[in-house]
Amino acid sequence: MHAALPQDSLVLTVQAVIPATPTTRIVRLDLKGAAFDFEAGQAALIGPAGQDIRIPYSIASAPIETVEHGRLDFLIKVEPSGRWGHQFDGIMPGMQLGIQGPFGSFLFPAHPEERRFLFIVGGTGIAPIRAMIRQALLRGQEGRMRLLYSAKTADDFAYLPELGEMARLPRRDGGLELHLHVTREAPDTWHGARGRITRSELAALVDGPATLCFVCGPETMVADVPRMLTELGIARERVRVEEW
Repeated sequence: MHAALPQDSLVLTVQAVIPATPTTRIVRLDLKGAAFDFEAGQAALIGPAGQDIRIPYSIASAPIETVEHGRLDFLIKVEPSGRWGHQFDGIMPGMQLGIQGPFGSFLFPAHPEERRFLFIVGGTGIAPIRAMIRQALLRGQEGRMRLLYSAKTADDFAYLPELGEMARLPRRDGGLELHLHVTREAPDTWHGARGRITRSELAALVDGPATLCFVCGPETMVADVPRMLTELGIARERVRVEEW
C-alpha cells in the first residue's frame, strides 16, 4: 500500500536557488499570485511535490516582502559536498515543492509593549529572525533592536551583507545593532567575539528587564541562553524560544 500524499496548502515553483554560505542556500518559491498568509517567525512544511516527505523550515522572508514581491524564501542547509540533506534529491529552479502551513507561535508581536529587542541567533536560526527584523523595519517599529549572531566560522553568516545594510539604516533609538560571534575558526583579522556565548556578553546587550528577547539556534544555545537571560533579570515570559 502506498502512503497517502500530503494535503498541501500550495504547490509552488522554485524561482531561484541562491548561495547564502558554503553550506546553506536560499530557496525562493514563486507564489504566482496565490495568497499565503503568515506572521514573521512562523514556519512551513515543504517537500517535493508528488512525494510524501515534508520537512519543517522557518520562513525567512518577511510577510510584507512576500505580499510585495509574491515569493517565499527558505534558508536550507546542504552538506559540505553540496548535496541536499533531509532526503531531498536536489532543489533547482523550475522544481515544484508542496507546502503546508504556516505554523508556530515563535512570533514578533504585532504591537509589542516593549521598545527594546534582543535577538540571539545561531546558524540557520537566522531565518525566522531575519523575517522578524525585516518585518519590524518595514513597518516602522519604534525602539532599539540588537542582534547577536553566532556561527561556526566567519564564512557561515547567512544574510550578512543585508544585515549590515539594515544595521546602517538611520532609525529612532539607534536602529539595529549587529554583533557577530564565531564558535570555531576565525582569521587573525576577525574582530568579533569567539567561543561560546557568555553571560557577560549578553549582559552588555540587555537593555534592562523590559527587553523582549528571541532565541533561535542549536539545542545547546536554546538550553543555555534563556537561563542566562533570566539570571540577568529578564522575566521568562519576555524570552521567546523557537520550539517545534
